[in-house]
Amino acid sequence: MDNPKRSTLKKLAAIGLTAGAITHAPYVFARKKVTLRVLGTHVTLQEAIRKQAMSDLGINIEFTPAGSAAVLQKASMDPSSFDLYEQWSNSINVLWDAGSIQPIEKKRLTYFNEINPLTKTGKLTETASIGAGDAPYKLLNVQPDGTLSAQESDHISFLPYVHNVDSFGYNTNFIKPGIAYETESWSWLLDDENRGKVAIVNAPTIGLFDLALAAQSKGLIKFNDIGAMTRPELDRLFSILLDFKRQGHFSGYWNSVPESIEFMKSKRAHIESMFSPAVSALNSKNINVRFAAPKEGYRGWHGVMCLSSQTQSSVKDAAYDYMNWWLSGWPGAFIARQGYYISNPQRSKLLLSQAEWDYWYGGKATNIDLLNTNGDVAVKAGEQRNGGSYHKRFSNVAVWNTVMPTYDYSLQKWYELISR
Repeated sequence: MDNPKRSTLKKLAAIGLTAGAITHAPYVFARKKVTLRVLGTHVTLQEAIRKQAMSDLGINIEFTPAGSAAVLQKASMDPSSFDLYEQWSNSINVLWDAGSIQPIEKKRLTYFNEINPLTKTGKLTETASIGAGDAPYKLLNVQPDGTLSAQESDHISFLPYVHNVDSFGYNTNFIKPGIAYETESWSWLLDDENRGKVAIVNAPTIGLFDLALAAQSKGLIKFNDIGAMTRPELDRLFSILLDFKRQGHFSGYWNSVPESIEFMKSKRAHIESMFSPAVSALNSKNINVRFAAPKEGYRGWHGVMCLSSQTQSSVKDAAYDYMNWWLSGWPGAFIARQGYYISNPQRSKLLLSQAEWDYWYGGKATNIDLLNTNGDVAVKAGEQRNGGSYHKRFSNVAVWNTVMPTYDYSLQKWYELISR
């Protein structure tokens, strides 16, 4: 009978991993010592990830994290300022149209065939809702005529990797816990009892949809297609939102995950747009924040890793090594402990404990405390992830982060809202 270590090694070998994956020994080396510049948000540009990648790949990596609107503006205007870009699929049309990114060769992506159907067909299950707006599969493939579509091709516009569904978080010391998919609702962001304690992410392709979902679920407006709002619909929506702002309803607009944590920690907000690591960080500090599973459905997002149109030669080789590293197992396990998913989860499964996998991916209650990436207890024994399993959560997407046809106009309206 195999001993446990030998059994584990056999399992690793079965999916093409080696014992080196456990100790994080380099599985591939860049061709020569180069510096890879990565522009993106705090979601993935974390110091622990940078250090591990440099150790495994033998290259220098520079991270430049900032707010989502800031990095999108910088990347679209100056592709020479980065080698790889990490953000969300709603940035693809802007970057592609600006000529800031180049096609990625699928044949150079070691694990592309392992990527699950979410970004290839739009669904993890047959019964899943694809969701309105920029569903990532619509933007993935680069066609011979230079357009982007769902039609499979040899080149892609982005590497599918980190993804999740977002909603809002609320402090259960001030707001009574609701029931996932039944009573929790986007309308809570506009409830009178939360006035003065509501914060929204300052991103016109993200926060806009949080507020649109809130206004629609509150019965204040009805959109023909929430993923492609018309100018008259935007006028009506922002008229409603400005009225709320005049009444002091919003306590602020956050630009980064650390800022959103501070909003809740300082009690500036009792309810706000949130990303998973912020909820995990607050819970580890015994601040009881619940990540809602709204009955109207989530706002979905998919991480995109894009290659600058200016990246060439040895730096380009290093960029492909880094993209392959992200799907090699360790990064997916690391970000799972922050509540995020990876596009080829089976490769990361063996680097997670059974309890971690069952909680984060299976939606099951944990019988032990689970630690976050800082080694702090983020999930206490007996807790179950709100919203359920990976498949359940991605079966309930209302809308994706999206750059609408009316993007320029929505941008104008958004800045009017936050600056008044």
